[in-house]
Amino acid sequence: MRYADGGGLTPAGRQRRETVRMQAAELFEQMVKPSEVARRLRVSVKSAYQWHQLWRDGGVQALASRGPSGSRCRLSPRCLEKLATYLEEGPAAHGWVEDQVWTASRVATLIGRKFHVSYSVSGATRLMHRLGFSPQVPARRVAERDEQAVSVWREVTWAEVKGPGRPAGATSASRTKPASPDGRPGDGRGAGAAEHPS
Repeated sequence: MRYADGGGLTPAGRQRRETVRMQAAELFEQMVKPSEVARRLRVSVKSAYQWHQLWRDGGVQALASRGPSGSRCRLSPRCLEKLATYLEEGPAAHGWVEDQVWTASRVATLIGRKFHVSYSVSGATRLMHRLGFSPQVPARRVAERDEQAVSVWREVTWAEVKGPGRPAGATSASRTKPASPDGRPGDGRGAGAAEHPS
């Protein structure tokens, strides 16, 4: 099943799954076997048997949705609003003046500075997506780059450093035995296989 950007099911998806489980509970109460429940509800037999076990142990309530899965956000709703405001202000307002790009690393740093909560880069990325932002990767190019000097270096210096390469000709795939002049071993096993004994 494909999950939403934040991971796990969306609220609508959780509701649909819960509806199917409740239908399964009704069928279990009518003494319908799990394999038949799977066929009728178009779910896997494994899921039907798991639901049946849960239903037997805890009744209909055991099949109710437990809410969103995954770890809960470490920032309060108020802090999330503040973070969104900070992101809208742009990186320059928070000390990154070299370019106007929010990277996940910068957002993780910003969260640490403003809220004293540690987030990993991947966690900051998920949080940005949740808030409707996407991290960007800055172009790693020096502002003072001299394109003419770079092309001269590539043509002259790199050609000297690189060298001419391997010479063309007969090569061997074996590191221990060089190739024969005509490319085939002459005295190896099976060399006379084409000749028939008389």
